[in-house]
Amino acid sequence: MTLHSLDTGLFKLDGGAMFGVVPRVMWEKLVPPDARNLCTWAMRCLLIADGDRLTLVDTGIGTKQDPKFFAHYDLHGDVSLLGSLAKLGAGPEDITDVFLTHLHFDHVGGAVQRDGDQLYPTFPRATYWSNRRHWQWATEPNAREKASFLTENIQPILASGQLQFVEDGGLPSSIAEVIHVDGHTDQMMLPVMRYKGRTLVYCADLLPSHAHLPLPYVMGYDTRPLLTLTEKAAFLDRAAAEDWILVFEHDAQQEACTVQRTDKGVRVGEFVRIGEL
Repeated sequence: MTLHSLDTGLFKLDGGAMFGVVPRVMWEKLVPPDARNLCTWAMRCLLIADGDRLTLVDTGIGTKQDPKFFAHYDLHGDVSLLGSLAKLGAGPEDITDVFLTHLHFDHVGGAVQRDGDQLYPTFPRATYWSNRRHWQWATEPNAREKASFLTENIQPILASGQLQFVEDGGLPSSIAEVIHVDGHTDQMMLPVMRYKGRTLVYCADLLPSHAHLPLPYVMGYDTRPLLTLTEKAAFLDRAAAEDWILVFEHDAQQEACTVQRTDKGVRVGEFVRIGEL
């Protein structure tokens, strides 16, 4: 099995929204904002090659939205999902599985393409993996999350017949375990991989970056922030005890890290580059 980190571009989000109740004077030391209080974030995906299966974990924001939509997020950088795949010698038709941690637009947007008025799955041969509870949550959205669950990102997957729920079994062999968490959004899935004698966990939006390791550093986007606190505490305790490598989807500076217990709580042990494992 081989793991690759995939850059799909950078975007900006409000620093206050990303750190919730934590004052700017504290978080700006970790992720400096621009003059508009916007911080730069990655949309980092994973590609897992395992035998004859090529699994993509999340898909970034994609390219099909209109310029007005993208202007809200100041997309920048010279990389894209398909461009990063091409550098590894892979095309859309080579992907066998797309594992979607959740269906917010910056995680699932690249899963669907637009050709004129037609919307179709970017990866024509792939099984797209979600779970029933989250799928229902996303297709019957609450007012708080409605702007993050876009019909054009979701319904074409269902219409294609390529959707499968993890409850029905048959997950890619590269994913050893799925951790379900509910604080950010209902039934977000964190894939666990065993790789070169180590355990790697793709943290999605439970821990968007290494700056979010302290327990109170919870995003304002989370639907149940107190539940996120509980989930983070349990997750980080296990990560420290079992020497996990945590892979960050949104950290623009660091791909991954180990963690260790300190007198201030669980903090960074050492930073890790996936390609150097």
